Amino acid sequence: MTDKLIIFDTTLRDGEQSPGASMNQDEKLRIATALERMHVDIIEAGFPAASPGDFAAVEAVARLVKDSAVCGLARTLDGDIDRAGEALKDAAAPRIHTFLATSPIHMRDKLRMTPDEVVEAAVRAVKRALRYTDDVEFSPEDAGRSETDFLCRVIEAVIAAGARTVNIPDTVGYALPHRFGALIQTLRERVPNSDKAIFSVHCHNDLGLAVANSLAAVDHGARQVECTINGLGERAGNAALEEIVMAMRTRKDEFSCEARVDSTQLVPCSRLVSTITGFPVQPNKAIVGINAFAHEAGIHQDGVLKSRETYEIMRAEDVGWSANRMVLGKHSGRNAFRSRLEQLGIELASAEELNDAFARFKDLADKKHEIFDDDLQALVTDSRLEGENERFKLLTLKVCSETGETPLARITLSVDGEEKSAEAEGSGPVDAAFKAIETEVKSDCDLLLYSVNNITSGTDSQGEVTVRVEKGGHIANGQGADTDIVIASAKAYLNALNKILRPVVRTHPQV
Repeated sequence: MTDKLIIFDTTLRDGEQSPGASMNQDEKLRIATALERMHVDIIEAGFPAASPGDFAAVEAVARLVKDSAVCGLARTLDGDIDRAGEALKDAAAPRIHTFLATSPIHMRDKLRMTPDEVVEAAVRAVKRALRYTDDVEFSPEDAGRSETDFLCRVIEAVIAAGARTVNIPDTVGYALPHRFGALIQTLRERVPNSDKAIFSVHCHNDLGLAVANSLAAVDHGARQVECTINGLGERAGNAALEEIVMAMRTRKDEFSCEARVDSTQLVPCSRLVSTITGFPVQPNKAIVGINAFAHEAGIHQDGVLKSRETYEIMRAEDVGWSANRMVLGKHSGRNAFRSRLEQLGIELASAEELNDAFARFKDLADKKHEIFDDDLQALVTDSRLEGENERFKLLTLKVCSETGETPLARITLSVDGEEKSAEAEGSGPVDAAFKAIETEVKSDCDLLLYSVNNITSGTDSQGEVTVRVEKGGHIANGQGADTDIVIASAKAYLNALNKILRPVVRTHPQV
């Protein structure tokens, strides 16, 4: 008999803790909708105590999502737990996830608490969370470096207090698969009431072992895996949801459990997260990388043509790769356009937003012969970025660039509602455009990243630009898309500046 493996997605919480990956409420709702469509069991929507914006986002996700449980993270502080309970009050299936470090180094140097104090605080937090929901999860932070005897003591105490899930996190990515799997088995065997809770794991990827450690844990009895789309997360990231799901599905001969995830939604969700966060997916990324099912070597091509199984252990269609093409053109009607957006899971909030997106579609159809689904995703994202309450907005841009001459950019911006014009020279057209923007904005930001990706193939493809800037310790990503890569670059830079010049102060859960 096959057990169920619970997929706990923390893209909206741990994934958002990647520097520059902060998402606004609308973006979180779009990702939450995609995760629900994928049939993810639990969505960790955020850390409600971090900021008013985080609280509102968790509350909005809790109201929106009906088919998945919605979870809020909380430290073992009364205020955190109460805040999480309040944010989740409208959830169809709420969960509160509370945690406290249990490793000697964390207890001594960070918490400055004794082991007895840690056990007492953990039990108190679980009991307080039970005031709001009967679905409470507890994590002994840095369990991978904790003493086994103390872990057993804490786990037994929180299960007795009412925790239905106990998560064993490899917080710093230090574990090795054979040892981590053995730890899960040891805990399940030594904790007297272990049968009263589901054991979960949350593995970080500092040594590139997050997926391997998670699978080893499942093999030794864990029945929940905490993971993120594209492996997004702090430092080197988390276990990648798409890799966990497909490893278990492809090697079901080795596992006695399975996930209910709709794997055909993996690639669309991956692209959505990549677009929103500005973190491109590497071409050779397992499952969702653009080269994941590509064959160039002649012997590989010959083998696949004769029998796909010679070199492919999965079907590309099973994870969401397809040649699905948007066949609408500039003469297509509004209803057909809206219908295709709905098929892609893109929901527009108002008639005004639909009208704006449709007008952009018409403009794009004049520039491109073929419109692909990825173009639509970028078009809607770009429309929403410009629809935000922005201080700076691009009105016009003209760039002169020719061999032997210094490039020159002339730009007109709306700055706090007032039209401003400037020009500047640069080492290239993009550099000139950025310098012209700085002439008016004077942001004094450091440019950390400038990345260009083509959304589809062909010389008429839209270019998607990601810009990452830093100022005073704050980091922000900006995105922009256009068939003209210089215009896309200017949009992305202005989007980043709009975020960095009104940074949101957020509490980190581990502080």
